[in-house]
Amino acid sequence: MNTDRLISKIKSHPDYDRVGMILCHNGVVRGTSRDGRKVSGLRVAVDRKRLESVLAENRSRKGIVDIQVELAEDVDLAVGDDVMVLVVAGDIRENVIGTLSDTLNAIKSTVTAKTEFFI
Repeated sequence: MNTDRLISKIKSHPDYDRVGMILCHNGVVRGTSRDGRKVSGLRVAVDRKRLESVLAENRSRKGIVDIQVELAEDVDLAVGDDVMVLVVAGDIRENVIGTLSDTLNAIKSTVTAKTEFFI
């Protein structure tokens, strides 16, 4: 995963002159699950069709120029590995921050399914 590559894709967008903010999320594998159990790693499954739908919906929001995402799909990940990089570019922070949050939550709740490996 490469945040710089995703930002470069956004910077080459034909409407990049409308961008006033680029916001990035880099999700990593935590050493513990939400309930506190020790984790050795995880694996993520991705519904690609649903992902494209989520991205299209959020790219059409007011002030948003582009959204790029990379997901570590169907590979065993260890603690500290990157799981997802999400980059949102738009005009002003109110539009960009809200869109990043909503896109991230939609991806986590409707696009991905993770399997944690416990110690």
